Amino acid sequence: MTGVGLGQAVFLDRDGVLNHPVIREGNVQSPRTLDELSIIQSSIEACNILSEAGLKLIGVTNQPDISRGKVSREFIETINDEITLQMGLDMLLYCPHDDSDDCHCRKPKSGMLLDGAKAFDIDLSASIMVGDRAKDIDAGLSAGCQTVFIDLGYDTPHPKGADYTAPDLRHAVPWILNTVNERKG
Repeated sequence: MTGVGLGQAVFLDRDGVLNHPVIREGNVQSPRTLDELSIIQSSIEACNILSEAGLKLIGVTNQPDISRGKVSREFIETINDEITLQMGLDMLLYCPHDDSDDCHCRKPKSGMLLDGAKAFDIDLSASIMVGDRAKDIDAGLSAGCQTVFIDLGYDTPHPKGADYTAPDLRHAVPWILNTVNERKG
């Protein structure tokens, strides 16, 4: 999707970018209770700035705990509704599948980004994907977006090919705004 007149978006991973991830047994995971949901306050400010700049804000999150039977769709939708409200997102898409399901929407595949772009007539080549894992960056690159890696110091391999690295979303805002302004169709 490229062309004059199409909009621009920032695609945002949920856990680690918009809310704090939960560490269980040394593994980085999603909240499984409302008490575990902790919004990253500086991300609210960042989203406000990005939205005021005219960018669509689209959350994209893998939520395999649904497929694994650890949480319900209703619970994920409740969490997503709260995050959408606090962050002022235009949309928050989620994939309920596990890796073995091999679905089109589970990151590192780009299905959620393609769906979000279609919903808002977005030029993916003029948009940004922000995430804290290699899967997020790979999904953004596959969709043709520029990418921002939020480095939270996880003991996992760093993504290859991220266009920019920042410690959190707020620190990435100047680079995002500069990049989308350069790429306006």
